[in-house]
Order: sequence, then C-alpha cells, then structure tokens
Amino acid sequence: MAKPKNILENCTGFEWDEGNIYKNLDKHDVSVAECEQIFFNKPLIAKRDKKHSNFENRYYVLGRTNMNRLLFAVFTVRKDKIRIISVRDMIDAEIERYER
Repeated sequence: MAKPKNILENCTGFEWDEGNIYKNLDKHDVSVAECEQIFFNKPLIAKRDKKHSNFENRYYVLGRTNMNRLLFAVFTVRKDKIRIISVRDMIDAEIERYER
C-alpha cells in the first residue's frame, strides 16, 4: 500500500462531488479553492485514515491555505484525482501537531 505522500505524487488534479462542494461551504465555510490550496503549500501532513478505510483507502491531511488558514481534510484518490470528502478548520490538537 502506497504511503499518503507517495499517492499524492501521482495525482493530476481534483474531483469534486457536487454535494460535498456545498456541504463544506455551508457547514464549515471552506471553498473549493481554499481546500485545494492546502495540497500545494508546505508543510503538508498526510496520513492514511485506517479507521475509515473499510470500502476504499481514505487519507487525511493537515495543511495551510494561501491566507494561512489551517485546514483538516479527508480525501480519497480515484484514478489520478484527489476526491475531497470533508474539510474543516483544524482543532487545537491538530494545530499543535501541525506546528511541531
């Protein structure tokens, strides 16, 4: 099984489910553009989400937008596209981990 950072190396873009676009915007006030930015900014912490990988491999990332907003995102990879499942602001424990 590929490590999360390795799996991202082969990705060529994003695939969005229309429902998730609006869910993330309405529930967490995170736009598609903000979410995508975290994959291009450093540092980016990526880990496999073993607990939620029953039907497909899921991963999570801790990252920073261009405006320094700290986000937590859950995603999967389908073919060569990152498919965002959920995105929100980091909680305190995630911020602490990210800043270490």
